[in-house]
Amino acid sequence: MNFKEVLEQKVKAAEQIVCSYLPEEEGYQRTVIDAMHYSVKAGGKRLRPVFMKEVYTLFGGHGKVIEPFMAALEMIHNYSLVHDDLPAMDNDEYRRGRKTTHVVYGEGMAVLTGDALLNFAFETALKAFDLEPENPRIPQALKILAQKAGLYGMLGGQAVDVEKEKAGEMMNMDELTFVHERKTGALIECAMMIGAVLAGASCEDVGRVEEAARLIGVAFQIQDDILDVEGNQEVLGKPVGSDEKNHKTTYVTLRGMEESKNDVKEMSERAISIFRGLPNQNEFLNELIESLIGREL
Repeated sequence: MNFKEVLEQKVKAAEQIVCSYLPEEEGYQRTVIDAMHYSVKAGGKRLRPVFMKEVYTLFGGHGKVIEPFMAALEMIHNYSLVHDDLPAMDNDEYRRGRKTTHVVYGEGMAVLTGDALLNFAFETALKAFDLEPENPRIPQALKILAQKAGLYGMLGGQAVDVEKEKAGEMMNMDELTFVHERKTGALIECAMMIGAVLAGASCEDVGRVEEAARLIGVAFQIQDDILDVEGNQEVLGKPVGSDEKNHKTTYVTLRGMEESKNDVKEMSERAISIFRGLPNQNEFLNELIESLIGREL
């Protein structure tokens, strides 16, 4: 099989794992559960759970203990998207080619849907103990999940982004890098680090993986900024030009289109170089990182 076929296979497998951990659509609270399913099942690249599983495999991991963490991280990612789309944030009406959660279920229920996904993510991750009760690596993986999603990770980046936007202030490059490293990079770091930790990688190798993931996260967000200018709504599944509409500072705003594209390439190559320096190799993982350079989605 070629890379695209293998990727589709791995995305499908990740999709099945993520959806298998969603709560049953029943009970008096069924509407919010329905909205959780709607948000998570809207599609997407499933990039983070795929990264997690590939790094887990890279370091010799085997078994199902990784699966609750794959699902949990995707729930956290989707909660952030539900909240990002709200009128108080980016005010987007489309996500992955479908109406956003707040458009379908209302703003109040969308807020609760994001809250529910975040809380249920940790309920899900804790199910790793049901699979391997004596696994000493699970607590460290849980710590990474909490920290990378929190104040010093994704949430911290979102807070700076919202504050600057509300004040109508342009960010400088240091501030924008802070936002990119946390708002986007932190969950990719989380995915790869948890994969490495649960597989038993050394502290040094976990550190190398974290640095590579940081580079990938920033490159991924820069590419997102590029696509917001040059992309096609039918291909992307969301409106283009929303950054300009919301007067947001982007990497393209500060560096220009050509330099932004060069930086995506350079960061991706540095990340691949780190992975190629590890004792074990995963060529699919290297190719997946490279594919971010020219992605359309």
